[in-house]
Amino acid sequence: MDSKYARVLVVDDEVTARVTLAEVLRLEGYHVEMAENGAQAIDVLESQPPFDLMVLDLKMPGMDGLQLTEVVQETSPGTVIILLTAFGTLETAIQAIRRGAHDYLLKPCPIPQILESVREGLTKRQRDQHRQDLVQQLEKMMGELVAVERGEATVLPLSSQEHVLTVQDVELNRDRHVVSIAGRAIDLTPTEFKLLACMMERADQVCSPQDLVRSAQGYDTDPWGARAIVRVHIRRLRQKLEVDPIHPRYIVNVRGVGYMFPSRPEEGATEEIEN
Repeated sequence: MDSKYARVLVVDDEVTARVTLAEVLRLEGYHVEMAENGAQAIDVLESQPPFDLMVLDLKMPGMDGLQLTEVVQETSPGTVIILLTAFGTLETAIQAIRRGAHDYLLKPCPIPQILESVREGLTKRQRDQHRQDLVQQLEKMMGELVAVERGEATVLPLSSQEHVLTVQDVELNRDRHVVSIAGRAIDLTPTEFKLLACMMERADQVCSPQDLVRSAQGYDTDPWGARAIVRVHIRRLRQKLEVDPIHPRYIVNVRGVGYMFPSRPEEGATEEIEN
């Protein structure tokens, strides 16, 4: 991966360590952003395109590096994560790898070792992306070949009514995995599609962040972690669905509880307050 295109986020509550590492990475040609804790890192992730790689401090006030790793794996699974810590143990190293970290380095870590880990991580990301592209191309080609051999039409049969959800002017088709607003197609990720389906199924009912994670990802997590995970996806969903994300009509925040998809637009025309 060409370093001039790689985007890196450095997250560390120690100012000197954070600024020093960021400057070293910039000198290597990377585009670098910084955050002083997990909460600030999530704000950066929400407001910018996905990062190619993140270097995280393990011990930080509030959300630690392992918790942030879990959030990143859910919201941007292609991002490579390197964890740094001055309090390393075998147990935390194992946890880091299990949660998807590419590397686990002990402070004080020599700069050349960090740079080598970064280069290896970016090479792995490039390799994985190339593999995914090939798989998608092969799947598409195989699907087209099977359709031709069977003489099948390329248009899928109409779904039964129970497989189509319609709330306000939003239509979600489960069979075709498509969403449209007043006939205009909306491109959603699989996770965004599942979250939207969950809220539309329960129109006018409040869905907690834990309910949404359970529905979209199939597992349970603590309230804090669920809120952090869902918050990123909700922000991106609103950017795709809402004309004015600040005053949403489709995905409404119920402060301190969760999110709701109202059946009537006037019920959603309220100012957004971050949950």
